[in-house]
Amino acid sequence: MAQRAAEAGEYETVASGLQHPWAVAFLPDGRFLVTERPGRLRVVEADGRIQPPVKGLPDVAARGQGGLLDVVTDSEFARHRTIYFCYAEPGPGNTNSTALARARLSDDATRLEDVRVIFSQQPKVSSTAHFGCRIVERMVDGKPDGTLFLTLGDRFSRRDDAPLLSSHLGKIVRVGKDGSVPRDNPFVGKAGALPEIWSYGHRNGQGATMGPDGRLWMHEHGAQGGDEINLPEPGRHYGWPQVSFGVNYDGSPIGSGKASAPGLAPPLHHWTPSIAPSGMAFLTSDRYGAAWKGNLFVGSLKMQYLNRIELKGGKVVAEHKLLQGLGQRIRDVRQGPDGLLYVVTDDPQGRLVRVLPNS
Repeated sequence: MAQRAAEAGEYETVASGLQHPWAVAFLPDGRFLVTERPGRLRVVEADGRIQPPVKGLPDVAARGQGGLLDVVTDSEFARHRTIYFCYAEPGPGNTNSTALARARLSDDATRLEDVRVIFSQQPKVSSTAHFGCRIVERMVDGKPDGTLFLTLGDRFSRRDDAPLLSSHLGKIVRVGKDGSVPRDNPFVGKAGALPEIWSYGHRNGQGATMGPDGRLWMHEHGAQGGDEINLPEPGRHYGWPQVSFGVNYDGSPIGSGKASAPGLAPPLHHWTPSIAPSGMAFLTSDRYGAAWKGNLFVGSLKMQYLNRIELKGGKVVAEHKLLQGLGQRIRDVRQGPDGLLYVVTDDPQGRLVRVLPNS
């Protein structure tokens, strides 16, 4: 019975009544940080009580898909209380772009201190879609190397910028925690290329994580079909919008109409039809037993389930639909310090949910 319950995704609600929560991070004392897309950062107590919004956020362009999006705590948060968050940053006129900021969470967790924008996507455009905005602290040999990855969407209306090295649209960038450009980024010193770029030809990455293999993993939305899992390597082009396993929303071909082309990095896996993936985490704990350890977990917005993905030899070999009883879009999934999985649901009455282990 317990095993069947776990396979179905038995869960308990930690907190409810969150307005379109987008990301969850963990504080050392058992509390949670949760972003709400309309532009609020909340502390959620271990018992589920939701505190008033944390003060000190910069101005947020909370329109369409934009707003306050991802948040992560620094690996040494317990020492200096640093967090990183990304959001839709307003620009001149009706423009905006994805920005990455760092701040110190005050000792009483009621406000942000020393807020500083360390990266701002260029160009700013008039769009309310495809912000990307997942943050990953890079690890090398299991230790932080002082840099951050950030996924950046193509802004929907500017998808032809995704292959251009003169634009941040449709890219993954890597920056230092102070906003500096790492000297070993692939396009440093290349004429006409923005030095923050790590990889390019992406559409809209809403999930990213460091894998147990020490590599960056991410997924991105396709159009109609063609959602992808990619392992972004420095300097590589991941195909958008020249090739795709999907088609445009009107059914017309994307780019060449082909799924691959020489010189373009193929995805590890694709979903056609689309599941609209969001959030991404590897389970490294043994809290759910051997069958789940090492699996990749991805939320589905469109299909409203948590996808448990089995991998073997670097390939997807099986997928399992969990939490289908939630009835809400799953926006984020993370492994907590207790080794358990947590998700947030994108809904006007969104929830923070804990996935229960086998009893």
